[in-house]
Amino acid sequence: MADQYAYSGDDKRPTEIPAIRWEEPPEGPVLVLLDQTRLPVEEVELVCTDASALVEAIRSLAVRGAPLLGIAGAYGVALAAVRGFDVEEAAAALASARPTAVNLAVGVRRAQAAHEDALAKGGDIREAAAAALAAARQLHREDAEASARMAEHGLALLDELLPGGGHRILTHCNTGSLVSGGEGTAFAVALAAHRAGRLRRLWVDETRPLLQGARLTAYEAARSGMAYTLLTDNAAGSLFAAGEVDAVLIGADRITADGSVANKIGSYPLAVLARYHHVPFIVVAPVTTVDADTPDGASIEVEQRAGHEVTEFVAPQVPVTGAEAGGGIPVAPLGTQAYNPAFDVTPPELVTAIVTEEGAVSPVTAEALAEVCARSRRVSAG
Repeated sequence: MADQYAYSGDDKRPTEIPAIRWEEPPEGPVLVLLDQTRLPVEEVELVCTDASALVEAIRSLAVRGAPLLGIAGAYGVALAAVRGFDVEEAAAALASARPTAVNLAVGVRRAQAAHEDALAKGGDIREAAAAALAAARQLHREDAEASARMAEHGLALLDELLPGGGHRILTHCNTGSLVSGGEGTAFAVALAAHRAGRLRRLWVDETRPLLQGARLTAYEAARSGMAYTLLTDNAAGSLFAAGEVDAVLIGADRITADGSVANKIGSYPLAVLARYHHVPFIVVAPVTTVDADTPDGASIEVEQRAGHEVTEFVAPQVPVTGAEAGGGIPVAPLGTQAYNPAFDVTPPELVTAIVTEEGAVSPVTAEALAEVCARSRRVSAG
């Protein structure tokens, strides 16, 4: 069993609760995660002392969201290095923990490369571990900075497409500070609109089957004092038909070279609805989410999750006597098979714009995406 344990604090936390942080107590370095499976009922932290604990946390969705997975993967490599575990083995386990989110593998490779480079230059094990940790911390800082720039670019795009303010934004899954080193991706844009007095309403899809919208986005919106309303995923069409949606903002777990967007299951139907109702469909994601090595949406490996997430209803901190494998309340007959892909893929022709820290790409083409990625590399090199 991985060395992973939880503790809950009674102290009042600031508005921004860090979803991840590195700590160095006397007994040795640890990675501390806010357990997102326990929200919004309680704020509980998981303390990981090795990479296997972090892999378990990633697979259980205690830590989730593309940018944050990249940060977690980098810290996981550093944790293995600092504590004297096999770095190559830890990196392989972390990178494969969730196959669709490209940021996870990017973060792992970045810290692993820093570790290998330090050894290749004659550094000892301690210096190599320090290099891996420095790389993870740098990625963490860069993501926070990218989040702020995406919010700025996203708000400018909204104001261009929807002059006059009073934006009514529909969002899916969770894309705030719980998935980022900063204030998030799509949620950060909505938050910027709120702070500028230009957000009229945030429509929050509950996001079945694991309710990341209801549990996490509503939690962040409430903490931020935003005007928000929760709806079931299948109620979105009625909102569009009533003319109550001005724009759809979502994040992404992987964007392919041609601009296809893999995001939480339920995103593609929103894109179809948005196109039919002539509503902008905007994806907000850092450049690290663009995977130039995956040519198109058909080439994306979509994670298939356990059926009990669909056949059982799981609520935080609700004890169920005699519960089955998932620990939830059965909502389907015993033995029911379930189709449970974690993501779907939206083709580029349905995407109005992709907003990155380097600016907005619209229309979405392979050439425009490649230029944004090249610009980002030039900025990093400079």
